[in-house]
Amino acid sequence: MTVTLTDEARRHIAVLDEETDVTATDCIVDDEYDRVVYVVPPGTMGQVIGRGGEHVERLEETVGRDVEVVEGADTAAAFVANALAPAAVYNVTISDGDETVAYAEVDSDDRGAAIGADGRNIDLARRLAERHFDVDEIELT
Repeated sequence: MTVTLTDEARRHIAVLDEETDVTATDCIVDDEYDRVVYVVPPGTMGQVIGRGGEHVERLEETVGRDVEVVEGADTAAAFVANALAPAAVYNVTISDGDETVAYAEVDSDDRGAAIGADGRNIDLARRLAERHFDVDEIELT
């Protein structure tokens, strides 16, 4: 699926690349929650975060917003699990019907983390899953 980036998102991707030598595959500038969210290629999370989170801290200083990083994946199920991190996701089942729904089995202790304050985490996961895999909805089970 092709993701369309805004000019502002492209500028943020350039900043991430300069800081970490990793080129994000997607970037969302989320004004509602004052954050920048990067989707990075699988296997690059450690390089993006840096030792003790140093790269993320510098990025936050540079962009003046909170920075969140989501690891990309090759399948919709793996991507949804990554988008819900740091919640412990045991399994994700994708159901195709009139709508494509991802049913994510989340540890009961981590439901709050998966949902986030005011639904910010689940909303982001839904938005990203739709952009990358045409998933219409995410349901926590």
